[in-house]
Amino acid sequence: MVCAVKKSAPEFPIESPVPFRTGSNGEFEPPAPTKRDRVAEEMFHRLSADKAKRLGVSRRDFVTSTMGTASALWVINQVYGCSKSSGGAEYLVDAGMMEDAGACAPLEGDEFIFDVQTHHVNPDGAWRDGGGFEGALSTFPQARCGELDFVDCFDADQYIREVFVNSDTTMAVLSQVPAVPGDNPLETEEAAATREIVNRMADSERLAIHGIVVPDRGPEQLDGMQALKEEQNVAAWKVYTQFGGWRLDDEEIGIPFIEKARELDVRLICAHKGLSQFGLDPSISSADDIGVVAPRYPDVSFVVYHSGFEVNVEEGPYDPESTQGVDTLVRAVLENEIGKQGNVYAELGSTWRFVMTRPDAAAHVLGKLLLHLGEDRILWGTDSIWYGSPQDQISAFRAFEIPLSMQETYGYPALSAEAKAKILGLNAAEVYGVDVAATRCAIADDDLSKAKLAIEEDPILKRPSYRRAGPQSRREFLTYLRLHEGQPG
Repeated sequence: MVCAVKKSAPEFPIESPVPFRTGSNGEFEPPAPTKRDRVAEEMFHRLSADKAKRLGVSRRDFVTSTMGTASALWVINQVYGCSKSSGGAEYLVDAGMMEDAGACAPLEGDEFIFDVQTHHVNPDGAWRDGGGFEGALSTFPQARCGELDFVDCFDADQYIREVFVNSDTTMAVLSQVPAVPGDNPLETEEAAATREIVNRMADSERLAIHGIVVPDRGPEQLDGMQALKEEQNVAAWKVYTQFGGWRLDDEEIGIPFIEKARELDVRLICAHKGLSQFGLDPSISSADDIGVVAPRYPDVSFVVYHSGFEVNVEEGPYDPESTQGVDTLVRAVLENEIGKQGNVYAELGSTWRFVMTRPDAAAHVLGKLLLHLGEDRILWGTDSIWYGSPQDQISAFRAFEIPLSMQETYGYPALSAEAKAKILGLNAAEVYGVDVAATRCAIADDDLSKAKLAIEEDPILKRPSYRRAGPQSRREFLTYLRLHEGQPG
């Protein structure tokens, strides 16, 4: 049964609901923990213990509450951020919110949240015969969920629980990793089966799926796109151009793929850009090819996954000379005069997760995207369940703002409540053709909503699902790559 809680499940360590170490989704080498990371963890540990004692509750219950989340964001302000008086970005939390749940409104909301980048695996798939990806999964702390077979920690039940029950997510898109049929930890037909489970429980369409295409592997990949549309009803195509080293504007590989997508009338292409795989040339994951194909195909929408973000690039104000990071996407849009009403969209999966503990970098990333692509062209994604429940990312985003000083200095727009609502879900609803009002009405009393309510009202069930997901150090990351045979998460 979906969302069942096992009495034998182990007690997880009490960790911050907003992790101070970023970890990795398997697509990039995580930075080594810094002194600030350790200071933040120690400060949160002391603070949460003190607040729990003062309020007369267990520390675990405090950490799972909105007061616990407010405390984690307050720690980020103190340790990583700068004071507003010096122009630094901060979260909209104050000391009072750490002891008064009623004051935590900035962390809560009723937005229509549409997560366009989520993942899980099929523990019974043929991919396990190879063993590589299975070993890689063991490096993710999600494997500690309590199942006898740790791969079950990444199955459809865990996915549904984390995304739709343990977070405020309304709708999601289930995606896959770049592997040919037969080798993928989640085949398209298996993703379709999960979609049917979710939508049956919801009695509405709350989950859509991607069709993974690896066009550099030969013409049979393009031939298979018709079956993905007709048999699996995919909502969009997902490609990883850096694997195989091809470009969307490549006349031999990329252009035939785009033409096939147009022919099949599934004109939404999601392309991984940025988060360069360890050991690969970052230039092959650049977003510059987006600037070429988007004007050529104005009837196709291009979603730039990760927005071109690179972990080892310090994000600041836009630099037209930069050859890495979010600036590559911004430059592609500017140089090709695509504009804020164009057919290019920036996606935040793993990008927001990485910068949310670095407020100034977060303000620059969001500020540049708002300024040059516009609030209607940014889509919400979390890369869950690689990072466990996406609720920490949602709560942090709700409470974040771009300070007035950075707006005045760099020309960034304000991250208004209206802009947040668009980014969190309304923009994706438009891209995927979703009727927001009808979907809201349909899910008000569905089985997923009832399961969420039951957990919220039961202190025994309401336990943190936050676990540091992904390799946390260079050693763990290199082990991940060895076990995973060089493929991303």
